[in-house]
Amino acid sequence: MASFQVERKIGRVAGMSAREKSAADFIRQTGWKAARRNKVAGDASQRRYERLSKPDGTTAIVMDADPEKGEDVRPFVHIAEYLLSHGLSPPQIFNTDSDNGFLLIEDLGDDLFAQLMAANPTLQLPLYRAATDVLIHLHTKPALDLPNCNADWLTDMTAPVFEWYAPSAGTAAQREFHDIFHPLATTLDDAPKVTILRDYHAENLLWLPERLGVARVGLLDFQDALTGHRAYDLVSVLQDARRDVSAEIEAQMIAHYITSTGVDPTAYRSAYALLGLQRNLRILGIFARLCLRDNKPQYIDLIPRVWAYVMRNLADPSLRGLSDLITPSLPAPTPDFLERLKSQCKTER
Repeated sequence: MASFQVERKIGRVAGMSAREKSAADFIRQTGWKAARRNKVAGDASQRRYERLSKPDGTTAIVMDADPEKGEDVRPFVHIAEYLLSHGLSPPQIFNTDSDNGFLLIEDLGDDLFAQLMAANPTLQLPLYRAATDVLIHLHTKPALDLPNCNADWLTDMTAPVFEWYAPSAGTAAQREFHDIFHPLATTLDDAPKVTILRDYHAENLLWLPERLGVARVGLLDFQDALTGHRAYDLVSVLQDARRDVSAEIEAQMIAHYITSTGVDPTAYRSAYALLGLQRNLRILGIFARLCLRDNKPQYIDLIPRVWAYVMRNLADPSLRGLSDLITPSLPAPTPDFLERLKSQCKTER
């Protein structure tokens, strides 16, 4: 039986791609050769994931981040070690092959916040509170030495909304936006910097009820972390492009963060609105680009929610100048407008 299994595995390897063979070699070297392999859902990057399961029920996850596709596992390892050192729950790193882009990491399970809340809406408030508590805890720790999410970066990252969502607005509107937005964003540069995880939302958070305190929240997809303003990640989780978060829950979590940290309420709320506007304008452009350039029309269906966040943020009195510019410059996502975007996507196929 053993020799038959070896021959079958050798035969299977012979038909693999070079990348698949590299993955098989990495798994063998980590001592998980006999484990069953199953693909698991990945993120929006080029990374791929497999769950390894041993006969005794032990599991782990293989991250395949091909360097030839622009991936690099080293930031993930660096940030995971930082988060672990501060009592948080990223996956532990068991084995690393940085040159070839493979990691064997802890399996945190499948209880994503998004799925738990969809199945039981009463969990929304406690789970969002737990997610907020993670940020409150993280922001008491010294920030990592990472690239800075400063005014220049924030402004540059809004370019897709003018390039893809509203090219008809023209370069004049984009320049005017820059002239108004950049000085506002500059006011955030003097605020204390924290580590921001960037993709901090309900599909990257896992519930680990057997752990205690902030460690009950499993963290995924943080390899693009930066340093920046403490409101950035709270915006990310409470203004979620993929699921509705009520204005009531958002308000409660903002108040909880302010009360727990002692930050200036007026300054924090203004920063939150500015960062929320920046993030959602960028997402509008990215979703339009995913349709028009990458033939992924499903993202168009998410645009009305993102637009609602844009309008919610523009209601802040500190953004009146931007509201006067954006409202007439960017088209509202009416059914006709969204259908036109989708039709252009179809013609690109």
